[in-house]
Amino acid sequence: MLGTVRTEVADFISTIIYVYTILIFIYVVLGWLLSLGVRLPYNRATDALLTFLRDLCEPLLRSIRRVIPPFGPLDLSPLIAIILLEVVNQLLVQGVLA
Repeated sequence: MLGTVRTEVADFISTIIYVYTILIFIYVVLGWLLSLGVRLPYNRATDALLTFLRDLCEPLLRSIRRVIPPFGPLDLSPLIAIILLEVVNQLLVQGVLA
């Protein structure tokens, strides 16, 4: 019974981290598309999606940018965030299953 609960908790944590990683990736890709000018002006759905992603992803990315600032136009915070999330995922899942 306890082994099943641990496995379920580990799977839940892993899934949340995986979804958050995908959201960061989508946020970065949409940021690139917006910088290229690919956006319908005054589209409420696009604006709502961007606001949602910004509210979700920016707290982590902003805290990483405080430690490692962008190098000119190159912002490494999403890459560092994804690597950090993967490391946390491995440590938490191994800690829960141990």
